[in-house]
Amino acid sequence: MVTSAHEGMHRIFQERPEILAPVFGVLGVPLSAKATVDAVATDVTETRPLERRVDTVLRIGPSDGEDFLLAIESQSKRVPGKEASWAYYVAYLQAKYRLPVLLLVVCQDGATAKWAAGPFDCGTRGWTAQRTYPLVAGPDNLPVITDARTAAKNLPLAVLSALAHARSADCGAILKAISSALQELQETDPDTAGYFFDFLEINLGDTPAGKKWKEIMSFVSYFPGRGTVRETAYLEGKAEGKAEGKAEGKAEGKVEDRASLILRVLEKHGTPVTEDARERITSCTDLDTLALWFDRSLTAATVEDLFAEDPEVPRSTPEEA
Repeated sequence: MVTSAHEGMHRIFQERPEILAPVFGVLGVPLSAKATVDAVATDVTETRPLERRVDTVLRIGPSDGEDFLLAIESQSKRVPGKEASWAYYVAYLQAKYRLPVLLLVVCQDGATAKWAAGPFDCGTRGWTAQRTYPLVAGPDNLPVITDARTAAKNLPLAVLSALAHARSADCGAILKAISSALQELQETDPDTAGYFFDFLEINLGDTPAGKKWKEIMSFVSYFPGRGTVRETAYLEGKAEGKAEGKAEGKAEGKVEDRASLILRVLEKHGTPVTEDARERITSCTDLDTLALWFDRSLTAATVEDLFAEDPEVPRSTPEEA
């Protein structure tokens, strides 16, 4: 069964191909940072009764040599017979695309990584017909990145490091370094910062590392009143922007960011949002109202809870006065 953690271990190579050069460097395989990367169909089924799919297949175009295919598999544990599937993937892709094929297996524990390294032989009576040598990236060779500056220089590698070391005692320090790097990145590239914030939350899931990441996020990323970098970027703008807060464009940006954040919090909490409610939130231009709705979104059971009227304060009658 495919899980979010399984997806994250290989999808990051599709979505952030800049990670390939440093990972190949760790593995001792030269690859130019300027190589082109294109996704290739992952279906390697030949007969309907036996369906086979590679997790990720990329076509790499190095600037200093011929193109090749990279098949990437995420492996959380040893699976009997998997080595035969890997041999099939390599042979099939080579035959179909007439290109050299490398197999990269990404693991989260040392025992699985040691097994996945092979080599795996197909042969008998002293003769080997085929031998498969996977490249393996795992906790034994992916770096433990606990310095925020180092994480900032190569965020995709730092994030992969967090996934690979999710079961180790080092994961908390790795996540703190990534969080610091993302807070700084939020000021210049909020889209990329948001991608990695969400990527880790989804792919670490309910693991101890995932719970640690949610603790970090609750302290430094979303919630107002904490004076955090990401909060400032989303809700108030940069410090120099505040000085020009009367400018119409800046005010519109604050409104859009605040409305977007309300919808994002509701989504994170699994709160259904109707089209009418979404329209009401995104069309509101009053920052105070949006701030009130945001506060309510943190605990709202339904989207209607955002729009509940404040209880009226009883007024005293002339007789009571």
